[in-house]
Amino acid sequence: MALENYVDELKKKHAKLSLKVDHEQKKQFPDNLLLSLLKKEKLILKEKIYRKLNHFKRF
Repeated sequence: MALENYVDELKKKHAKLSLKVDHEQKKQFPDNLLLSLLKKEKLILKEKIYRKLNHFKRF
């Protein structure tokens, strides 16, 4: 159960980052450095989610 909660929290953070990326991209002059950092953080979260779900499926 704790692992599921952890994955759910990671998914929520990933979704919030997606909204931030979308918002920044819609600006007339988006901050490319900020976009790069947000996307990198999203990718890190996605990898964590994948690893945790893969680990969960093994047991």
